[in-house]
Amino acid sequence: MSTKKQNLFDLDRKGMEAFFVEMGEKPFRARQLLKWIHQQRVTDFDEMTNLSKALRAWLKEHCEVLVPEVVFEQTSKDGTRKWLLQLGCNNRVEAVFIPEQNRGTLCVSSQVGCALECSFCSTAQQGFNRNLSVAEIIGQLWVATRELGEDVRISNVVMMGMGEPLLNFNNVVAAMQLMLDDFAYGLSKRRVTISTSGVVPALDRLKEEIDVALALSLHAPNDELRDELVPINQKYPIKMLLESCKNYISGGRERNSITIEYVMIDKVNDTPELALELARLLKDVPSKINLIPFNPYPGSPYRCSSRNAMERFKSILQEKGFVTTRRKTRGDDIDAACGQLVGRVKDKTKRQLKKELKQEAV
Repeated sequence: MSTKKQNLFDLDRKGMEAFFVEMGEKPFRARQLLKWIHQQRVTDFDEMTNLSKALRAWLKEHCEVLVPEVVFEQTSKDGTRKWLLQLGCNNRVEAVFIPEQNRGTLCVSSQVGCALECSFCSTAQQGFNRNLSVAEIIGQLWVATRELGEDVRISNVVMMGMGEPLLNFNNVVAAMQLMLDDFAYGLSKRRVTISTSGVVPALDRLKEEIDVALALSLHAPNDELRDELVPINQKYPIKMLLESCKNYISGGRERNSITIEYVMIDKVNDTPELALELARLLKDVPSKINLIPFNPYPGSPYRCSSRNAMERFKSILQEKGFVTTRRKTRGDDIDAACGQLVGRVKDKTKRQLKKELKQEAV
C-alpha cells in the first residue's frame, strides 16, 4: 500500500471535492481547504482553525502542501521581478511579475524547457525535460502572491512562460481553474490568458473545458516563413490554426477576439509587404495585434527590428483597421523579457548537444 501523501496543491476544487468524498468527508471541506491554502496562504494544517482536531490530524497523516522553493530573485530597474523556482527533480523554472499602472501581470511557466523548437526563443534552445504538475504551475502564483505582499495585487495571469501550455493540457487547465475559482484566486476569465504556438487538437478541446482569453504566437503571415520560425506550423498550418482559433472564440465566449503575438525580427518578418500580407490573412479573424520586439540571447542568429521598421509595420496594420500595439520591453536587464526565460533544464531531448555536434561538423 502506498504511503505517499496527497499534495493538495495538485487539486482544483473538483479534484479536491472528489478526494474528500473518497475519504469519507463532506465535499464542502474542499472549499475550506482552498481558502486556507490559496487565499490565506496557510500550509500548516494545525493553523486551519475551522477544521476539527480529528480532521487536522488526518490531514497531517495523509496530505501535504508542497510549495516551490525560491532559489533566486531579481528585480529589474523597471520594477519587473523574476523568481527562479527549484523543483523536486532538480530542474528549475522561472516566473515573472510585470507591474503596470493599472494592473500587475504574472507570467507563468507550464513546462521545464519547451517541447517545441521555435527558432527565435531562448527557452526553446534548452530542450525539454517534462511537464509541470498542477502544484508546480499554481505554485508560481502562490509564491509570487506571497513574495509581493499585501500591497501589490496580481490582476492578470498569462500562460506565456517556459513551455507550450497546450502540450501540458490537463495540468494547465486544472491550474487555470484554480486561478478562476472564487475560493482560490478569483481572477476574471478576461484576465487569465493562455498563449499557444498552435497545437490545434488541444485548442479544439480547450473550448469544451474552460473559458479564458486566447493569445496566438503567430510571428509570420505565411506558411513558408512560419515553418522556419515556428516548426509546429509544419504539422498544423496557418489556415487550420486560424479556423481553430475562430472556433474557440465563437458561441458567446467571455472573450470574442484573439491576441495575435508577433515577434519583430530584423529583415526576417518585419517588411511592409509582410505587414500587408498579415492584414489580408487576419481580415476575417476578430483580433488585436501585439508587436513584440525580439529579445536577443547568446548565440541567436537574429536581431531586433529597428524602431522605424516596427513603427512602419504598426502603422500599416492600423491603417487596415487593426488595433495594434507595440509591447514595451520589460525586465530585459534581468533576462525576464519575452523569449528570454531559461531556468535550468535537464534536457532529455539532447537538443543543445545535437546543435553543437552539427556546428562542429560544419
